[in-house]
Amino acid sequence: MKRKEIQLTLIDRQILNSYNTLLEGLETYLGSGYEIVLHSLESFDHSVINIVNGEHTGRKIGAPITDRALEMLNRLKNSGESSETYFSTNAKGEPLKSTTIAIRGENDRIIGLLCINYYMNISFNEFIQSFIPKKQKEVTSKPVTETFAKNVDETILATLEYVKKEVYSDSSITYSNKNKAIISTLYNKGIFQIKDSVSKIAEDLGISKNTVYLHLRNLSSQDN
Repeated sequence: MKRKEIQLTLIDRQILNSYNTLLEGLETYLGSGYEIVLHSLESFDHSVINIVNGEHTGRKIGAPITDRALEMLNRLKNSGESSETYFSTNAKGEPLKSTTIAIRGENDRIIGLLCINYYMNISFNEFIQSFIPKKQKEVTSKPVTETFAKNVDETILATLEYVKKEVYSDSSITYSNKNKAIISTLYNKGIFQIKDSVSKIAEDLGISKNTVYLHLRNLSSQDN
């Protein structure tokens, strides 16, 4: 059955618009070799509502949906799957590795598509540049730490251990202020938003929960 354009609801539009920041983040992370396209199914003639690195296919905002995307819509709807990956070529015959992901809105309707096209003719130099810090401050700044934990307890304790090492090795912080500095750093990292974090941190530091809460109230008042 031929696929028809749809009328988007307010919620549908909000869902599609929320993908704009995703495009920006993916462009920054993946680099210039990836064209990323956001399609709305409200208008096949002008379905592209956002695009980054469009030079790989020569498209801009307002470009129409592709024949391949139209063909894929029914398959995605009928199969219940949400994405499809394939190899294609642009108008110049240059190879692309492509993925099309269905975006669903109200009532589980497919309201848009997120398409990622990797330009396979990108030079090795340009490809490798996306993995190299471009600014001097990125090179000299301290590496970012991130805990990939199996559960929230591990998240709390691993973050606490990292912060303790930082604070204990900082000679500018007096011994009597070490715990206060640890709690302040954990507060800024958002750890106290996790349930039961106060009791676990208090136990590890050998202080009462009331002491932790006192520090947190002081920190909260400084934010207001």
